[in-house]
Amino acid sequence: MSQVKISGHVAPGFEPVMDAFAENFATREEHGAGFALRIEGETLVNIWGGWADRAQERPWAEDTILPIYSTTKGISALIVAMAVDALPAGYETPVADVWPEFAAEGKAAVTIGEMVSHQAGLPGFAEEIDPALWLDPPACAAALAALPPMWPPGSAHGYHPLTWGYLVGEVVKRITGRSVGAILREDICGPEGIDFRIGTPEAETARIADMLRPKALAKFGTVTPERRAAFVSKWAAPDRGGAAWREIEIPSANGHGTALGVARLYEAYAREGRIGDKTLFSRSALYALLAPRVDGPDLVLPMHTRFGAGIMLNEHGFFGPNPETAGHCGWGGSMAIADPARELAAAYVMNRQSPSLVGDPRAVRLVSAVYGCL
Repeated sequence: MSQVKISGHVAPGFEPVMDAFAENFATREEHGAGFALRIEGETLVNIWGGWADRAQERPWAEDTILPIYSTTKGISALIVAMAVDALPAGYETPVADVWPEFAAEGKAAVTIGEMVSHQAGLPGFAEEIDPALWLDPPACAAALAALPPMWPPGSAHGYHPLTWGYLVGEVVKRITGRSVGAILREDICGPEGIDFRIGTPEAETARIADMLRPKALAKFGTVTPERRAAFVSKWAAPDRGGAAWREIEIPSANGHGTALGVARLYEAYAREGRIGDKTLFSRSALYALLAPRVDGPDLVLPMHTRFGAGIMLNEHGFFGPNPETAGHCGWGGSMAIADPARELAAAYVMNRQSPSLVGDPRAVRLVSAVYGCL
């Protein structure tokens, strides 16, 4: 790609982050992207560049937004933590206590903590469904509640790429009477002026970037029943390009925002549950959110994974040198991290997707540059 204009702000001493961002365009076929870094509540890097559209006619702007896919999970997990903080047993509350229908097929004892850490055995639909079901969240949640688990809940974990959002969305609604997207909009993003939402109204369409799909398929290894249900079957996901997909709430997958918006939300993990002037939940809820709940071979992702209560923990070093750093990756390459030791949060978003399942090299390059400056 020819020389790409990069705009934004870089604090003195963080110029290598700008260099790494430019290098992604020069050597990794970046099309359009944004990156933001905050430390101790201050924005030290907020940069963007390239193209928001496929035809390279609309430059990426400060307010360009795009879907971050599963990086949304780390944000939704904050809303779940807010909801369960009001329950006497917290994450140890059985899901069926707040959602009685979920008890079907032997799932009565599954806790909220097991559900959010990918232990419920519901990574997808083993039997064929109409993919349009994904576009009706209440119906999809009801269908999931009626399923038998694909493994004994609590005995193992396997990443729930899409179903996670429908499950936690229903749990939050049963506890609070409001949706994940509504809580995020009304209690956090609106008051704090954060450019992020789950459920994107038509009025925002003009500033959404075009997504360029991966040129190759992700490598899952042997296609097991769990992987087939989660990722491989033709009914494992809906059409992710239309207005219907953007406008509904899928707390696992369809959050839209800027890099700075994402970083400001992930900052809650790094600053004891605080976003701006708002404290989202108690300190004990934060500890429960970040405590490792599963650590071992993943039945869906072809790797060892470690999760807290919906947030991914730094098992492979993609999130920087601190093993206590939390974060999440999204389909195609987006990534956000939060390092409590430095009160640091960072987010990378882009519209040219890669086949990387986690730890896209473009994102890892930027995180490495950040830590090289500290």
